[in-house]
Parts: sequence; structure tokens; C-alpha cells
Amino acid sequence: MGKPLRLGVVYDFRNPPETGMSNPDFYAAVIEQVTWLDSLGLDLVWFTEHHFVADGYLPSWIPPASFMAARTKHVRFSCDVCLLPFNHPIRLAEDLAVLDNLSGGRVEIGVGMGYAPHEFRGFGFPVSRRLSLTDEGLEVLTRAFTGEKFSFSGKRYQFEDVKITPGYVQPGGPPLWVAALSEAGARRAARFRTNLLPQGPRGASLDTWRATLEAEGRDPAAHRIGLIKPVLVTNDRARDWPAVREGERRRMAVYSQFRADSGGHGGVAGITDDARIPQTWIIGTVDECVAQAAAFIREYGLTDLVTWAVPPGMQPDQMNPHLEMFARDVAPRLRAMFPG
Repeated sequence: MGKPLRLGVVYDFRNPPETGMSNPDFYAAVIEQVTWLDSLGLDLVWFTEHHFVADGYLPSWIPPASFMAARTKHVRFSCDVCLLPFNHPIRLAEDLAVLDNLSGGRVEIGVGMGYAPHEFRGFGFPVSRRLSLTDEGLEVLTRAFTGEKFSFSGKRYQFEDVKITPGYVQPGGPPLWVAALSEAGARRAARFRTNLLPQGPRGASLDTWRATLEAEGRDPAAHRIGLIKPVLVTNDRARDWPAVREGERRRMAVYSQFRADSGGHGGVAGITDDARIPQTWIIGTVDECVAQAAAFIREYGLTDLVTWAVPPGMQPDQMNPHLEMFARDVAPRLRAMFPG
């Protein structure tokens, strides 16, 4: 038996001048939107993380998640992804313990290793450390989440007799996810027995992860698989898509610059956007979005799917009519099709 489907939204909090809102006003509007979406029954609110970006790309996801946790009752909070090299694992484990308590056990954590050279320069260490920082960070988090006292001695981190307090609400701590662009990333997720965020080609990320688990005698269906796959529910594509398309252009421009700065491949040679599991927009009426999303979920075996809530340059309330149809009309039908 697989996991029941969960659906939600993802935020990067990017607020370029075209939005026409101050950062405090934009943040407040997003908080109100999440509170409303929670009342409509969505399951997930995810965040993405990047640093030193001019339009205010969210550098720290736990503060807004904590604020939202106080205003919501149902949604679970996670990220795709928290850049582990820039987050000290003990402090991250502590912050997650606090959020787990504040939210009543509604927090998860997705991690990746980062690739943008300007971020590593900003934090004062070379890109070459990202692998060791990620692997050791995962080792520390998995030990911290046990709730027991532990010690660790690695190349980057050394700790002795550490126990995270307060204790976690969720036994075993927040569910852990790992992003995989490559076979190495997929094997890392399998090694740490985490859920998967498959961000690379299907064969390298998703299929390798499944094959690795099965070779070890473990059932992939015991884990969750999640992806950002945006959905625009509209009865008038000609009217509504142009503004979202412009926001998508702004959103992708920063990633293109990151990849250009890192040598054109985002840290994994040979992987292009065309080679990855497609994360392009699904656009259409309720019936069309249900049909397209269901086919996509079925093809890749997804258990979790989130849509971009506010493309950069748009105000949150501009997306509300589309998000309402997604939450009220699309999500219930999809959940009924994939009950687990």
C-alpha cells in the first residue's frame, strides 16, 4: 500500500519591483493567503531557499513557517530545499524541534547541497565542501532526530554528548527528504532512508533511488516522493496565463544565472532542464488540470505535489482565484484518485 496523495503550495518570497509591494506588506499578504488556503483544506506549504538574491529570495524558511504555524491548523510545512551546507546541523535540529512543538508536529525537512558559487562565497567557503557538509549534516540530523544523546566526529563537524531539546513531537523527528539530481544523490537518499525530491532525470534520480532501496530489501512505497509541478487552474488561458508566464520568466532567470556562474550545469555535468523530470506548468480548466496532473502523478509515482503560489512580480491576491479552484475543485478529485 502506497502513501495517500498530498497537495499544496510552495513559496520563494521573491518580491521584485514589479510586484509593487513593500517586503513587509508582501510577507503579510502571503501569511493571509496561507491561512486562507489552510481553511480550504490544502495539505502542504513548502518553501525554497537561496541567498544574496536582489529580489529577496527567501534565505530562511523556518521563521515564516513558524509564523504560519500559529495561524493554521492543518497544513504541514517543509522545503524543497533547505541548503544544508549553509545550515549548521545542530542549530537546524534545534530550530526544527522548536517548530515541531509550535506546529503540533506539522514540520518536515527537505535538504540539498546547493550549487550557486556566489552563495558559497557569501558564506566564506568553497563549493568543493558541499558534498562533505551535506553528508555530515545528514548524519548529524538523523542522529539528532532520535531524541537521544549522541556524539559525532567528522571532517567538518565534531560534537560530543549532544541531545536536542526540547524533544520532538513527532517520534523520530521531522520526516526527512533528500533532493536528488544524479545517481549519487539518489543513492544518498536511499542510504539515509529518506523521502525523495527527484530533481534530475528520471533514470538517474527516481529509478536509481527505487532500485537501490529494492536491492537492500526495502519497499520504496514506504517512502514519499514529492515534486514542485505548478498548476494554473483557469477558464480563460488567454487572460490569465500571460502574467503568470512573465512571473515564470522572472523565476527561471535567476536559476539560469546561477547555472551560468557555476559553469552552465548547476553543479552536475550533463544535466539540463530538458533532461529532468518536467516541472513546466499544467494549465487549463478544472477537468483539464485534473486529467493532466493525474497522468503526471501516475507516471512518476508521486505522493506529494505542490504548485507555485505566487510567481515573482505578482501580488498574492492575483493568484487567489486560481488557487481557490486548485484547492476546492482539483485537489479533492486528485486525492480521491490516489488514496494510498
